[in-house]
Amino acid sequence: AEADTIILPGTADPTTPLPPGVAKAICEAAANGTRIASICVGAFLFAATGLLDGQRATTHWIAAADLAAMYPKVTVDPNVLYVDNGQFLTSAGAAAAMDMCLHMIRKDYGSAVAAHAARMSVMPLEREGGQAQFILHAQPPAPAGATLEPLLHWMEENAERDLTLDDIAAHAGTSARTLNRRFREQTGTTPLQWLHRARVRRAQHLLENTDHAVERIAHQAGFGSPTAFRDRFKRVVGISPQAYRRAFRTRETTDRYGTTAKTTRPSRTTDAH
Repeated sequence: AEADTIILPGTADPTTPLPPGVAKAICEAAANGTRIASICVGAFLFAATGLLDGQRATTHWIAAADLAAMYPKVTVDPNVLYVDNGQFLTSAGAAAAMDMCLHMIRKDYGSAVAAHAARMSVMPLEREGGQAQFILHAQPPAPAGATLEPLLHWMEENAERDLTLDDIAAHAGTSARTLNRRFREQTGTTPLQWLHRARVRRAQHLLENTDHAVERIAHQAGFGSPTAFRDRFKRVVGISPQAYRRAFRTRETTDRYGTTAKTTRPSRTTDAH
């Protein structure tokens, strides 16, 4: 009754009826504004309350057809990692639940805390999958102690510069061909793709935590022009920079230098939007 968030876990037999009183307790909590999320086939428990009627939801792909058949009022999408309807969230398998939980941490406490949680969980902040506009887009991680680690830090610190592959290779003291090969081995991507993601990540942080105009953020993040920034951002994240800001703007105040002065937890009303 006093929880801010309720998590509905998977069960051995998700088709088993809910125990007496469970649906009533969950619905009462929902009416009070509590956020409710399900893990894997916990979506069956969620759907049994009636709270998902008329909403989009997901579950483990192997159970998606059964969920849709049992609860035809729920729009089941088996092709995404998780679905965020604001107050109600559903996730696919257990690993996708981690993505969903990082998403909730980020909405509550911001990108820095979510990034720390991801590192402590030894998992990336982004995986390939649907719901691109809700999944935190960070640079592909490199294993701790990887030989490229100093170079990755340098690239992130200099992301606003107009870096070319030759520039990066020169700083690394190697040929462009060798650099590409090492990047593939250690990060699973190319140097320029990694750099693009680092720039998008910086832009996300600025959109979330400052009032800077999109044109200024484009420059700060290292994009050649506002148009190039908007195109790249929408291609990677799935929505425009302005739409992203509306969805994920944190309740922080910044001074004219962009320094955060105060941070507060987003309200339920903010989360519901």
